[in-house]
Amino acid sequence: MNRLRKRIMPLMLVVIAVVLAACGTPSKEDVLKKLSGKWNDSKGYELQATMEIKTGAEPRAYDVEVWHTKPDFYRVNVTQGGSGESQMIVRNEDGVFVVAPSLGKTYKFQSDWPEQNSQGYLIGALAEDISADENATMTEKDNTYIFETATRNNHKKILPTQEIHIDKKTLLPKHVSILDENKEEQIKITFKKISLGTERKASDYAVDTAEQQPEKDSKAESDDEEESSDEEANEEDGKEEEAEEEEQANLTTYYPTIQLDGVALIEEEVVKTSAGARTFMTFGDAQKYTIVQEKAEVSEGVMQVSMEGDPVDLGFTVAALTDTSLRWESDGISFFIASETLSRDEMIAVALSMAPAEMK
Repeated sequence: MNRLRKRIMPLMLVVIAVVLAACGTPSKEDVLKKLSGKWNDSKGYELQATMEIKTGAEPRAYDVEVWHTKPDFYRVNVTQGGSGESQMIVRNEDGVFVVAPSLGKTYKFQSDWPEQNSQGYLIGALAEDISADENATMTEKDNTYIFETATRNNHKKILPTQEIHIDKKTLLPKHVSILDENKEEQIKITFKKISLGTERKASDYAVDTAEQQPEKDSKAESDDEEESSDEEANEEDGKEEEAEEEEQANLTTYYPTIQLDGVALIEEEVVKTSAGARTFMTFGDAQKYTIVQEKAEVSEGVMQVSMEGDPVDLGFTVAALTDTSLRWESDGISFFIASETLSRDEMIAVALSMAPAEMK
């Protein structure tokens, strides 16, 4: 009997250890259920994050601030590190808006963003990404759950995969890595602070779309200024035109760094306009597309512009996408891609690869 016990006891211990280990390792479905409930059941959230984009000639860093109040209010403010230049995308009861303070413009879209365009910094969308992908996998490393899923945004063909790193203790995302076809990281979003359960009033998501002309300072307008001679006015106009021409001459030209099969730059032309100059680049032969770039127009007040297409977050700016065009403004330049042969994904890939001439 003692010998039998000695033989059975080790086997029982092994069985118990296996059972305990199994009980202590939650399944992918268990973790998804918990985090989906935590992320989606709250009335809203606010978060702060950093975003690094590596798709261009050199990495670019941005600070991201997000407000979300259920069901459909969003406010995402993206600020470029170092420059302080920012853009904000807002969804409220009046629609979807992109606010570009440096240009004095607010763009209005007829769109259901972000319903069909998941973004890595919207944590509710991340939970939906995991749920939507039947082939999603979960691994564990140290104190982290790592989900690998397909992406569901307008970049999904060129950036098809993402890794979502989730803290085991808090069940909140730590960072998201968005990968290209070679599983190389192209975008990294690192969450600095996440506050669940926050709820803001509808007025907090309001966008000032009224045209406002800057008020003149009556104290600065002296009688001498009102009686300035035509000669002085003409001299000032001449200086302004000369400064404008010099600024336009120094305007950086951007080129796509992506290599599409059978496509090369076949013509480049600079045309003078009343606003300065406009650059046309024509690419062919297997596929054809044109890139137009010129100095972005800056409004003196707050001007609302209606945009055709869907808003696409390129990371560094928000673009307007249609089946045959992509339009955006960044670094003081207005860009436009037109093509009857490129897909939406290919136009986005071209935009993401644009780099200054000295960096291409």
